[in-house]
Amino acid sequence: MYTIQGKGVSKGVADGPIYFYRRGGGEVVKTAVSDAEAEKKRFEDARQTAMQQLAELYDKAVAEVGEEGAALFEAHQMMLDDLDYIDGINDMIEGEGINAEYAVSQIAEQFAEMFASMDDAYMQARAADVKDISTRVIGILSGVVAGGIDSDVPVILASDDLAPSETVQLDKSKILGFVTSGGSGNSHTAILARTMGIPAIIGVGDALTEGLEGKSAIIDGSTGEVAIDPDEVTSQRLLRKQAEERALKELLDQLKGKENVTLDGRKVMVYCNIGSPDDVDPVLTNDGGGIGLFRSEFLYLQNDDYPTEEQQFQAYKTVAERMGGKRVIIRTLDIGADKQADYFQLEKEENPAMGLRAIRICLTRPEVFKTQLRALYRASAYGKIAIMFPMITSVWEVQEIKRICDGVKAELRAEEIPFNENVELGIMIETPSAVMMSDRLAKEVDFFSVGTNDLTQYTLAVDRQGNNLDKFFDSHHPAVLRMLKMAADNAHKAGIWIGICGELGADVSLTETFLAIGIDELSVSPAAVLPLRSAIRSIDTTKNSQKILDELLSD
Repeated sequence: MYTIQGKGVSKGVADGPIYFYRRGGGEVVKTAVSDAEAEKKRFEDARQTAMQQLAELYDKAVAEVGEEGAALFEAHQMMLDDLDYIDGINDMIEGEGINAEYAVSQIAEQFAEMFASMDDAYMQARAADVKDISTRVIGILSGVVAGGIDSDVPVILASDDLAPSETVQLDKSKILGFVTSGGSGNSHTAILARTMGIPAIIGVGDALTEGLEGKSAIIDGSTGEVAIDPDEVTSQRLLRKQAEERALKELLDQLKGKENVTLDGRKVMVYCNIGSPDDVDPVLTNDGGGIGLFRSEFLYLQNDDYPTEEQQFQAYKTVAERMGGKRVIIRTLDIGADKQADYFQLEKEENPAMGLRAIRICLTRPEVFKTQLRALYRASAYGKIAIMFPMITSVWEVQEIKRICDGVKAELRAEEIPFNENVELGIMIETPSAVMMSDRLAKEVDFFSVGTNDLTQYTLAVDRQGNNLDKFFDSHHPAVLRMLKMAADNAHKAGIWIGICGELGADVSLTETFLAIGIDELSVSPAAVLPLRSAIRSIDTTKNSQKILDELLSD
C-alpha cells in the first residue's frame, strides 16, 4: 500500500480499480504483414464492430433527438457498407502486404480527397464523414474503445487530463471518480465530476503511471488522497468517511420539497447546471428548481459536423418537457478557447481565451447562430425556455443579438411554426467590461447570470486552465466580489434579476455574502442543490448583511 497526493476538486470517497482513459488519434504506422487473409479478416471484424456501434448510436439518438438528428449514424453505416471502400482497403492489404490500420487510413484519404474535389456541396461534406468512419475502424483495430472505457465494472478513471470533446463522449455509467496528472480546479474534468456528484483529484503529476492500471484504489476528493492497494487501516478510515458522507446525504434528502428560504423569509432560486439531456435525471433527483445553465455546446462537441436545427430542437424540447414548466436557461454555443470542434476550422490563436469564441463566433457566423436560435425558439413552445448569451462585452452586441432574434421570430411566424413570443433573453456577466457597462446592459435584457470562472480569469488576469496558477486564481478576491455587487445593483435598478451560474455558486462559505450582495439565483451542480438549500435555510439576512457589505466596500 502507498499513497499519492493531488488536489481534490470534487468531494467524495470512491473505491474501485484504476483504469486509464484510452485516447485515439495519432499517426497510423505502416507495417508489413505475412498473412494478408488474416489481416483482411481483422479489417472485416473491425468493420462489423463499427457497424454495430453505429446501429446502437442510431437507436440512442432516435430516442433522444429524433430520426432526423440520428440520420448521420445511418449514413455512416451506409458508407461503411460501400463496396468501393471495402474493396479498396482489401486490395491494398493484399496487394501491398500491409496492416489493416494503414490501408484504412490511406483509402480514407483517397475518398476524402475525391469528395472534397466535387462541385456539389453535399458531396464535399462527405469528406468529413469518410474520415470519421475510418477513424472509428482504426480505433477498433488499435484497441481504442468507444466512450474511452472498456471495463465490465465501474472504474476510477485516470488520465493526464480530458478535453471537453472527450468528456462529453465518456460512458459515465462506468465512472466512480477521476484522477488526473494535470488539470486545474476549473478544468472540464472537474466540472463534469461536480455535475455527476463524484470524487475528482487533479495534479497528481508523474506519480500517476500506467503501471497502476487495474490496481485497487480509494480516492478522497476532499483531501486529494489516492490510496493504492490500501491496507486494512486505510480502507476502514476512508470507507468510514464514505459511509458518513452517505448518511449526510440521506439527512439532506429530507430537505427535498422544502423551499430555499432564509430564516427571515427571503426566497432564493436554486437551479442546476447541466451539459446534456441525460443530466436532467440528477436535477430532478436532487430537487433542482430549474436549470440555470444548459451548456448547449455539448451538441457541437459530440458531433463531427454542425448539428442540424432538428437535432438541436429535439434536445432542447426534451429538456423543456422533462422539467415540467420550470425555467430552463439555455446558453448559446460557447465554442472556442478550451472547447474546440475541428469542423469549425478556427485558426490557432496565441491567446484563445481572449479570441474568437462564444458570441463572437455567433455574430461572425450568423447562419450557425440562426440555426441554433430557430431550434431554441421552436422548443420554447414545449416549456419555459430562456436564452442566455455568453462573453458579452458591449451594448451593441446585445442589440445585434436582439435584431437577429427578431428576424428568426419573423421567419417562424411566416412559416406558422409555434413558439413562445415572450422568451426571456439574458446575458452572461463574465467580463469586466460587462460589469462596467451593466447599467446599460440591464436595460436591454431580462436577466443577468454571472459566470464566475471567466469573470475571475479576466479580472485577475489568470488563465483558469493554468495547471500551476491555482493559488493565484482566487474567486474570493475582493475585486471579483465587488464586481458582483456592481452588477447586482445595476440589475435591480433596471428591475431584472441576477444569478450566478459559475462554480462559485456552490461555495457555501460565500452563500451569505452572495445574499448580502443581492444575488437572486444560484445555479449549481445537481449534487450541490441540497447542501446549498441547507445553507440558505440557516441564514438570517437581517443580521450580518450590512457588516458584510461594509467590509467588502471599505477602503
